[in-house]
Amino acid sequence: MPEQRPKRTDALRVTDITRDYHRPRTSLRTPSPPVQALRGVTFSVPRGQRFGIVGESGCGKSTLLRILAGLDKPTSGTVEVEGRDITRLSERRLRFVRERLQLVFQDPMSSLDPRMRVADTVAEPLVAQGIGDRKRRVAELLESVGLDAAAGRRYPHQFSGGQRQRISLARALAPRPHILVADEPVSALDVSVRAQVLNLVTDLVEELDLTLVLVSHDLSVVRHVCERVAVMREGEIVEIGPTEQLYDNPQHPYTQRLIAAVPTLEKALAGVTAADLNQDLDQEYAEPPEPPEHAAHQQQEEYRA
Repeated sequence: MPEQRPKRTDALRVTDITRDYHRPRTSLRTPSPPVQALRGVTFSVPRGQRFGIVGESGCGKSTLLRILAGLDKPTSGTVEVEGRDITRLSERRLRFVRERLQLVFQDPMSSLDPRMRVADTVAEPLVAQGIGDRKRRVAELLESVGLDAAAGRRYPHQFSGGQRQRISLARALAPRPHILVADEPVSALDVSVRAQVLNLVTDLVEELDLTLVLVSHDLSVVRHVCERVAVMREGEIVEIGPTEQLYDNPQHPYTQRLIAAVPTLEKALAGVTAADLNQDLDQEYAEPPEPPEHAAHQQQEEYRA
């Protein structure tokens, strides 16, 4: 039976988060301007909800996840995990976060130590947190993600990409977290195994009463898994709402562009290419052009008159 937890507090609450990075100086007199990776991001995730974050590469998704997991500090704003502000906690006091929030990374091969057997990899969070009866727990976890307990004696390179992601998922679930954060968990997998891993994640989240935060640039993945979704662009959340409502009736032009760009069988059969699609989107959602300099000057003269 999953652990019973109070339902009063949001699992995650992010308030006005910003994150600035500073480039190396190019002048002795003037500092380089900061790069704003996140600009006033605010949202909350209720307990037990499956929440998705979508956006193109470079929009700040991974930076946001690092801050949620306590791996990076925001420039300003606050992050609350189950009602506790973790923004300024020291590394030692962040053990609270490690117990309640676990990550599943994008590339399973790079997130697994090639010199460690799978059983030792899955047991690593248990060792770090001093949890006993590790052998039984590892066998239980491997079976829960569809692998035989005997797989624990093998090394990561002896598994397929989908199996390695299952191992990563088992490791994340080892300390019985309350929140599971998945950063592009199927983007490195073949299309044939993506649905299997996504269905596994969904089943485990429901069975263990977890809160899921899923980050992806693939809108079809988020729609398949998540109940609520936020759309990010250039470090900001431009639209947020229930998944079906956002997909059926997007309000922001950028969201409309993302959804319109999703390839479909009808478009493929009609011979629509990626270049045609991009051209149509540019024409449909293009921002109004700025007036030329002489026109702006003429408008100023008319205003003064």
